[in-house]
Amino acid sequence: MARISNGVFTIINSLILILGLVSIGASAYLMTHHSSSLCQKALQLPLFILGVSLFVVSLLGLIGSCCEKTFWIKIYSCLNFLLIVGLICFTIFTFVVTNKGAGKVLSKIGYREYRLGDYSNWLKNHFVNQKNWVQIRSCLIDAHVCHDIHSGVNQQVADFYKAKLSPVQSGCCKPPTNCGFEYKNATFWIAPGSGPDVQDSDCTTWSNNENKYCYDCNSCKGGFLATIKKEWRILAIVLIFVTIFLIILYSLSCCAIRSIHQSHSKYSKFGP
Repeated sequence: MARISNGVFTIINSLILILGLVSIGASAYLMTHHSSSLCQKALQLPLFILGVSLFVVSLLGLIGSCCEKTFWIKIYSCLNFLLIVGLICFTIFTFVVTNKGAGKVLSKIGYREYRLGDYSNWLKNHFVNQKNWVQIRSCLIDAHVCHDIHSGVNQQVADFYKAKLSPVQSGCCKPPTNCGFEYKNATFWIAPGSGPDVQDSDCTTWSNNENKYCYDCNSCKGGFLATIKKEWRILAIVLIFVTIFLIILYSLSCCAIRSIHQSHSKYSKFGP
């Protein structure tokens, strides 16, 4: 039974070690491929911290298991316990800060629209504050996020309203629907002669210039936060499963320590 526990302990630690390396690799990829902006960096720091933590903890577990040294496994158990507590706290935090905010469903329209005020203050302060938004805006323009809807959507207005736009495209590449603008094509809209139908700063911020569009609109920031929310929710779900594995490993590490003590006791009793 002890050997089975040690075997399972080693196998799961090996899987966690690989997961840690994958997390570090994903973080490095984001760092090297998007170094000029924050556009794709929402997950970079969490992935890096998670990857390093998993790598170090699982490596200690493998060393202790293979060498049968209780010293390393005890250190592993302590660090694993702290990591479990940290992951539980971070997962709860992630669900709390992403709890608010959902796209507004519009009648007979295939996409949703997003409002900045619907999202938590923490997300707004850390991702779309004035300093960060300058970089994110530049990234969105360089990535030509609006080009796809311009070239891929038929010019008929009925077809455009049925299109499945991403949150960023919905918020950044067109004026809000309630502004009452006249559709010409996917990224060219004409304001009513009497002015927008509603008093909304996004209606006056909209521009048909491809370097401006609605990139400074609150709806664009809301669409970006909707993407952040989705990514962090996926991360939180992954962390739940990782935490479960770590709890199993913590239990197995206790069995491994007991197994090593029993093995040493038998050797001392029957050895020369």
